Amino acid sequence: MLLTNFTLYNTLTKTVDPFTTHEEGKVSMYTCGPTVYHFAHIGNLRSYIMEDVLEKALRYNGYDVKRVMNITDVGHLSSDADTGEDKMLKGAKREKKTVMEIAKFYTDAFFADCEKLHIKRPDVVEPATNCIDDFIEMVESLIEKGYAYVAGDNVYFDTSKLDDYYALTGHSSDDLMVGVRDDVEEDTNKRNKADFVLWFTKSKFEDQELKWDSPWGIGYPGWHIECSGICKKHLGEYLDIHCGGVDNIFPHHTNEIAQSEAYLGHKWCRHWFHIHHLNDKRGKMSKSSGEFLTVSLLEEKGYDPLAYRMFCLQSHYRKPLEFDFAQLDNVVTAYNRLKNRVAALQPAGEPDMEAAQPWRIKFAEALGNDLNTSMALTAVYDVLKAPLDDATKRYLIGDFDTVLSLGLLTEAEESGVDAELEAYITQKIAERAAAKQAKNYAAADAIRDELMQKGIILKDSREGTTWSLA
Repeated sequence: MLLTNFTLYNTLTKTVDPFTTHEEGKVSMYTCGPTVYHFAHIGNLRSYIMEDVLEKALRYNGYDVKRVMNITDVGHLSSDADTGEDKMLKGAKREKKTVMEIAKFYTDAFFADCEKLHIKRPDVVEPATNCIDDFIEMVESLIEKGYAYVAGDNVYFDTSKLDDYYALTGHSSDDLMVGVRDDVEEDTNKRNKADFVLWFTKSKFEDQELKWDSPWGIGYPGWHIECSGICKKHLGEYLDIHCGGVDNIFPHHTNEIAQSEAYLGHKWCRHWFHIHHLNDKRGKMSKSSGEFLTVSLLEEKGYDPLAYRMFCLQSHYRKPLEFDFAQLDNVVTAYNRLKNRVAALQPAGEPDMEAAQPWRIKFAEALGNDLNTSMALTAVYDVLKAPLDDATKRYLIGDFDTVLSLGLLTEAEESGVDAELEAYITQKIAERAAAKQAKNYAAADAIRDELMQKGIILKDSREGTTWSLA
């Protein structure tokens, strides 16, 4: 299936645009990966969940997607504007380990969390430390083209060379956003306040662990050049879609556009896809607060990570989402009921593919409507209520779950409902229906009570009687 009217909000144009690609049917997709100095919190993981849904939605609609993600294991300072403490060094000091030990441990932890949340591993995962030569080549080229300069032994990108540096944010130099995460400290080496570091050789961190030889002396790359270099290495000169959280818009993604287009000499990325923050009562969830929720902590409190995935899917990616445990508890209840309803399906024979197709189109249209995951979830419930046989319903639930990734069929298969029990329940429901038709309500109630004692809950509706596990 290829839905030609797949639309997404584009941060660059500030409108919901038809999704287009440089090569028909193929998508080059880049997502900013984690800086692996600590565990990812559930706010970070909201972004990765929604990027995962986007990739799977594009694949569902027939696109051939190549998705690349970086791992930042060097060069990311505590302020996105190239000031403050190196995050990797900070993690190493905190745990009295080497930077590479920290990077390995938290990279593994990140992908373990992704696996629990059914987030597909990208086609390419590239640590920044693997690509130092690529970064140096880009910086050399930018200097040769007049877009970069050396000052104080560091190399800076000269933003004054660009007419549209603020195209992604819509700002101007007069109302410069000075650090989305932290305040910007003045760097006297810069010609302009918006200039940013491409390569550090002069660092205030005497014990900086990772350094490499370069034409400008021993040093290490700036954070922003890493994504551009990795993207060029694996996806070439043209990018269809770039993803990240809204806090990446400035300065990180703004700087990526500047250096990539200056290096390439042409427009670079068509679509920019940004996910809004997860907030708690105190505001945006962040590691700097010292207290943050991880997937492991949710599990310790008894929550299935996939319930948190469903929590995220119920809200649109462009809206701030407020987290509290009461709301998560409501989602847990809804998620368990959904799993039980799927487990109660009793498929016999082959699905009716002709009857299924309109429902597949409805689901695809929800995804194509600026990735409306709430509408896509509604399509699941609508299928369960529809006048379709159980084989077709089960097929559609499995089909939709290739995108939603809530483990609905897996959970049904692991629910402990075997064929013998299903046959017993079916027979009892039939006996109860006959008793009600004969107006023998006492017998009907007795059957309900018998099933309830075995952990089977009946629910009557206009469509008939369904059952679920207690």
